[in-house]
This record gives sequence, C-alpha cells and structure tokens, in this order.
Amino acid sequence: MTIKIYNSLTNKKEIFKSIEENKVRMYVCGPTVYNYIHIGNARPAIVFDTVRRYLEYKGYEVNYVLNFTDVDDKIIKRANELGEQIQDVTNRYIKAYLEDVKALGVKEATYHPRVTEAMDDIIDFVAGLVEKDYAYEVEGDVYFKPRAFDEYGKLSAQSIDELRAGARIQVGEIKEDPLDFALWKRAKEGEIAWDSPWGKGRPGWHIECSTMAKKYLGETIDIHAGGQDLTFPHHENEIAQSEALNEKPFANYWMHNGYMNINNEKMSKSLGNFILTRDLIEKHDPMVIRFFMLSVHYRNPINFTDVLLSSAKASFDRIRTTYANLEHRKQSSANLGEKSDKWLEMIERAKHQFEAAMDDDFNTANAITTIFDLAKDANIYLEEKHTNIELLEAFQEMLATLLQVLGITIEQEEALLDEEIDALIEERNEARKAKNFARADEIRDLLKEKDIILEDTAQGVRWRRA
Repeated sequence: MTIKIYNSLTNKKEIFKSIEENKVRMYVCGPTVYNYIHIGNARPAIVFDTVRRYLEYKGYEVNYVLNFTDVDDKIIKRANELGEQIQDVTNRYIKAYLEDVKALGVKEATYHPRVTEAMDDIIDFVAGLVEKDYAYEVEGDVYFKPRAFDEYGKLSAQSIDELRAGARIQVGEIKEDPLDFALWKRAKEGEIAWDSPWGKGRPGWHIECSTMAKKYLGETIDIHAGGQDLTFPHHENEIAQSEALNEKPFANYWMHNGYMNINNEKMSKSLGNFILTRDLIEKHDPMVIRFFMLSVHYRNPINFTDVLLSSAKASFDRIRTTYANLEHRKQSSANLGEKSDKWLEMIERAKHQFEAAMDDDFNTANAITTIFDLAKDANIYLEEKHTNIELLEAFQEMLATLLQVLGITIEQEEALLDEEIDALIEERNEARKAKNFARADEIRDLLKEKDIILEDTAQGVRWRRA
C-alpha cells in the first residue's frame, strides 16, 4: 500500500513519491538553543522521528537533517544574563537537547548542522538573492522583498495585502515595505558578528534553514517538517527565499504537528504553564511519555494533564503485562499446543492493519489501537490450556516490532541484584589495581546506566541506587 501524507501546502492528502527511488530527503526545524526544551519542543522531535522510522521500516533510506539555531537575539540575551560566552551556552543546551530526546527514543539525525558552522553558505545565499533583485541592502541590513516573489503566502493561504496589513516596522529597521524581512542584520556594539559584503553582522532567522536544507539535501527536498506555529512566517519565508534563488520547488511535502496544550490551555511561557522535558523525564518513564505523545494524531492538538499521562501509563502497562505474560508462559510451560494457522493469520493481520494506519498520514493513534487489539488476541491465546512456544514468540515479536516502529521499547531492563553490583565493584577494583582503567571506567558507566552511583571513599567504594 502507498503512503499518503497530508501536505500543508495543498491542504490535502497526497500519495508520497520521493525524488530519488527508495531515498528520502527530510528537513526538520530544530530548536533555538538558549534554554532546556519544553514538552512542546519534544512533540515534533517525537512525531517526525516516528515518520522517519516508519519510512525506514518501509525500506527508504532517510537523510534526516535537524538544525540547531546557535546565534540569535534570545541566545545573546541569555549569554549576557549568565555572563558566559555564547558558544558555552549553546554547547550546553545542544548537549541537553540531545540527552532529552535520546531518552524519549529519538534517533540522532543524519546531520545536526549549526548556523555558526554555515556562515559562508548563508552569506552566499543572501548575495545570490541580492544579485537577483529579490533582496536589497540598507545601512548594513539586507531585506528580502516578498512582493517580488509572486507566490508569497501560498503556504499560509494569505494574500500579500492581508499579510502587509498586519506587518509592522520595528524600531531600528529601515526597509521599503513593512512586509520585508531581514536576511542579514548589521552588528550592534559588542555583539557577535561575521564579516560580509554588507559589513559585520549575522543572519536573520529564516535564511538559516533555507541554506542548510540546500547544503545538506539539495535545492528540492522531499519533506520539510516542523510545528504548526512555524507555518507563518518562518516556513512561508523559507519557501520564498529558496524558490526565488533556486527557481524550483523547495519542498514537495510540508508537514506540521499540532499545538501542545497544558490543562486545556495553550502552552505559553508568558502564562508560565510550560513543562521542561527533562523535568518530566525525571518523574515519568520516557517510553510512557512517547506513547502518550503518539496516542493522538500528529496534526491534532494534544492536551497534557497528569491524569491523561497516568491513563497513558496504565494503557502502556497493559501491553507490557501481556508481553511479560507471554514470556512467563514460554519459560514455565511445555510446548504442548499446535502451531495454529488461525493465530498466525491474526498476528499477520495486525501487521497489515498497523501499516494501513501508518500509511494513512502516519496515524499513530489508530496504529496503537491495532497494537491493543493484538495484545487482546495474545491474552485470549494465553487462556488456552495448551500453548505453542513458536506462537508465543510470534506474538511477542510482532508486539515488539510494531512498537519499535513507533520508537517505543517494550522490554524493560532488569535491575541489577545487590550481589551482582558487589561483583562488578570488585571487578572494577581489580581492574584499577591492574591499571586497566578502560575496563574500570566501563564498569562505572555500566552501573551508572543502571542508576547505580559509586562513591570512592577512604574506607573503599560505596554504592547507592539513584
């Protein structure tokens, strides 16, 4: 069955056809790294990681690019507040982002480009737009002219006059039209800056993604994705810049995930109702958080409450319990049942139903319903007097496979017993005596992964559970 994607550019579902056979070029707008990410940032990370995973499951090789905006007004302000260098601030929050999303089962991107590492490419891109008369320079600033691009507004379905009515000229801006937006900003006193044909300065926000998408994926890409809030002006401006310079479509499919609400209110820092992802991970199983995020179709808004998260945990625990019961039956009973075709057909049907849901614009909500139905069938099979080990394994394998496509791990790591910890600590002590520090560090890291904290004291090594 073919995959259909709801294309935000055309506002309809379209059959997905990649530019290159069995290869997908996918760009996702990443965070501006001036603080820890909140759960609204975590949603697109999870959603589009799932899209990537499903495309890979279907046999595509996905070149997945997610950028980091590491120079920006907010970052400069944050660095000044902390009394730190900009690079120290951005390095810390990039590292934190990668840690947070990894905990949520997000695969690392093929490329994670940073704005500061693409400055020459950005300057060349801007220069090309100036040369084609889509942009102009005034006192060190460079602005793009949306009126020069005939299709401006096609993503957000707004006319140029409607957009102009809402546009304003900010203090310090000197531009021909309120709708014109900055491609390059002249440097302020003491601010980080790069040399350019227009003097020292730094790029505007929108030009970054156009440049990095072109650099890593080419002039036309398959899928461009991000949060719904980026549709205008960010993605609209990306289209205008890219298509004005390259004279070809920028992205064939545009995907946008819905908003995140907290207790039925739109999440907003101004309202103070945002939740940091790492704080949530500390309190809850990351796989439950991911399961919760995927329980709603990505284009719909999702409402976060403690009650709804607890409900998601109870639902996921039912699937986990089924998986554990299958394992227990395998270990505790003889292989007496027949390998019935009826049950194998039910397992295979679940796979087809799962794929049908995901083929229909990555409908993870319906895909999860299919997994519940499979778990229900497994429970019915477990009620039979005699069971077949191959069938038990088939149920387990299908449950694990379908969940893994969603980026959810069902197998839980077993906690280390006290005597196992003591044995590892003793091995570490012997490794240190033998000056095998690599093995000693390896054991420390292993224990840390199991939430075992080692403390070297004058009386020897002590340990405690985190």
